[in-house]
Amino acid sequence: MLSKLPTSTSQAILSTSTTINLNRGSVSRSHYLEMDVEESPWADSSQAASQQASQPEAAASQSSNPAPSASSSAPRPSRGPRRLVAQPTRLEAVDDPLGPLGAATEDNGPAQDAPPVPPQKEQMVIRTTMPQTQQQRRPADPHHIDDDENDGPKAPRAPPPVEAAQPSAVRSSNQPSVSVEQAAKPTFQITVGDPHKVGDLTSSHIVYSVRTKTTSKGYKQPEFEVKRRYRDFLWLYTTLHGNNPGIVVPPPPEKQAVGRFDSNFVESRRAALEKMLNKTAIHPTLQHDPDLKLFLESETFNVDVKHKERREPIPTESKGVLGSLGINVGGGNKFVEQDDWFHDRKVYLDALENQLKGLLKAMETMVGQRKMMAEAAGDFSASLHALSTVELSPSLSGPLDALSELQLTIRDVYDRQAQQDVLTFGIILEEYIRLIGSVKQAFGQRQKAFYSWHAAESELQKKKATQDKLLRQGKSQQDRLNQMSAEVGESERKVHQARLLFEDMGRLMRSELDRFEKEKVEDFKSGVETFLESAVEAQKELIEKWETFLMQLDAEDDESVFYRPPVYQQQQQQKGGDTAVDRARARIDEDSD
Repeated sequence: MLSKLPTSTSQAILSTSTTINLNRGSVSRSHYLEMDVEESPWADSSQAASQQASQPEAAASQSSNPAPSASSSAPRPSRGPRRLVAQPTRLEAVDDPLGPLGAATEDNGPAQDAPPVPPQKEQMVIRTTMPQTQQQRRPADPHHIDDDENDGPKAPRAPPPVEAAQPSAVRSSNQPSVSVEQAAKPTFQITVGDPHKVGDLTSSHIVYSVRTKTTSKGYKQPEFEVKRRYRDFLWLYTTLHGNNPGIVVPPPPEKQAVGRFDSNFVESRRAALEKMLNKTAIHPTLQHDPDLKLFLESETFNVDVKHKERREPIPTESKGVLGSLGINVGGGNKFVEQDDWFHDRKVYLDALENQLKGLLKAMETMVGQRKMMAEAAGDFSASLHALSTVELSPSLSGPLDALSELQLTIRDVYDRQAQQDVLTFGIILEEYIRLIGSVKQAFGQRQKAFYSWHAAESELQKKKATQDKLLRQGKSQQDRLNQMSAEVGESERKVHQARLLFEDMGRLMRSELDRFEKEKVEDFKSGVETFLESAVEAQKELIEKWETFLMQLDAEDDESVFYRPPVYQQQQQQKGGDTAVDRARARIDEDSD
């Protein structure tokens, strides 16, 4: 580049470079000054901070340049105007106390007044400080493309606090009305009804309508209805019991071959099935089981169950969660409970089961006696009615017939009370006897988990003994030793999993037994209250019937409300007087008396 310039210009540049080299540290500043003079259109923004520091050095370099330029100014006079044009312009910019970016003492003002800006939005910092710089900048600055309307004595632009709070207000208005706890615990209302007999003589069975109302989002609709039979409820219980070891699954009522189409038996079974489904649906773990959803919602239940069994066989106690560890869970020795808490629970449950069975037997005896009293009242009513038909005296046949009707009412009351006792208190006794059986099955699952744990430990000890034997033989069987080491690691993993499964099942059963106790108290309290209320209402009804009958017997001496029509009352209402027809009618009535 120097070869293309004139000689005087080259010497001036070399002289300037020599002077700059003498003052180390000012090379870059002088070079930038030269570029600002000739090329840079945005020099005012790039050198605002460094012009005051480089001003003495620039003055020194300018004082050393006039001598060479004076000697060569005659042949090349064009160098002078270039210096005169560039230097005054830059000196005026340097002498400006504010500079293009404002005073140094006022740089922190807008930053303090402006609200904090997130670090990922660094452009917002520039935008918030732009109005402060624009009011100090010349109106015709070509290096800033902001709108001219922003220039002027205005405060720094900042996002208003109301607009910043708008997103939170929108989110609060769109939140659901229910709480998170309520959303995590959906409600179920299941009704089992409309039992009717279907099929021919050889394949006849009872079909029930299962109607569900739920707030769970896992179902397609909030309300739906399906048809199920008794074996479908058995499938649900078996599947839930296999899928959830350690959980007390509410069991269905027992199967009965004789009298299964009797109306009383069908009604008691319907109530038991309804209670089973509602208890299963309110359980915090069982309500999320996919098999319960399949049972309550599927319109093609039999097809879906067959497809599911082909794809995923129903896990049994030995091939389910316990058998997934690859360990034989069959117990060889007798299980001895090591935990005193579980031992006490077993003793308590055995005693409770015996007491409930004795109470149920007494309840069945009482219900049978009520039914016998109802039958006796019916027979007594039939005898009284027969006697009233042959009795010639109306004053006696009327009360006998009224007493016969009263005995029929007593028979109906006894029948209804016996049925209510079965549906209110008897069904609770049967349910908790079955629940105790389900608790014992959970104890059996825990016992098998204990067997699997100790079986895994025995297998681990055998493999460790084999590994020690191979280690004593040296390196002659290195491959076999590596294989045995891998098997020992796998056995240790199985032992760890079996131990964790046993401990987790113990903690789960503790919570399940606590839940069992709480529900037992609530159910028995409600059942006893309903039983007593039913008995009181039945006795009140009987007392009212007997009082009405006694009031009829205590009527006026000659007027019996049982059979005499109100002839004399009609005669008193007549104002026509005494006629021959009236006297003849009265004489006939007296003769008939």
